[in-house]
Amino acid sequence: MAARLLFIQHDFGNSDRTVKRIFLVLALFSTLLTASAFGLGLNIQDAKAIDEASRSDVRWHMLTALATLCTASLVHAIWLTYFMGTGRWMEETCRAYGLSEDFQKENRSMKYGTMLAVFGVFLLLLLTGGLGAAVDPGSSVDFRGWGGLSGPSTHFFVASLTIGTNLVVNLWEYSTIARNHALIERVMTDVRRIRTERGLPA
Repeated sequence: MAARLLFIQHDFGNSDRTVKRIFLVLALFSTLLTASAFGLGLNIQDAKAIDEASRSDVRWHMLTALATLCTASLVHAIWLTYFMGTGRWMEETCRAYGLSEDFQKENRSMKYGTMLAVFGVFLLLLLTGGLGAAVDPGSSVDFRGWGGLSGPSTHFFVASLTIGTNLVVNLWEYSTIARNHALIERVMTDVRRIRTERGLPA
């Protein structure tokens, strides 16, 4: 059992660093996609125009926005999956080596302290996409806006809020991944010390 945990521990340390790199690259790509979708949306002069140039602008905006929604959701899903996996690893390792429960508490604090923001920005992403579809001239919804704002202005306001919020949450997520990586290193240091004290391969 101890040998198996040591193997998992070594492999987990390597994969943990890989997750940091993957998350950073995908988060940057998602941000670029988001900025592109926003720029394409601003470029639309009249969504109701029937000329080919206007229709092309609307089409490219919607396709890029859909790609943005999928990519941004993937980034948040990676963060959630990472913390589900590290939480389980932390629990098993601390139990096997009799380590302090403070490690698990710190891991859970990072996870649950960020999860509400992650779910909130995911709902904003869905709301932005839904409003975009609702203001499409070809839509049967005929959305006229909220609070005195027109439909397109409401979509623009919510999209702006979503872009800023998503960027902040991405930075927050990356920060928790980096902090959790440091926490894992502390756990691994204690495990190596315990194994050395017991005369086991470190």
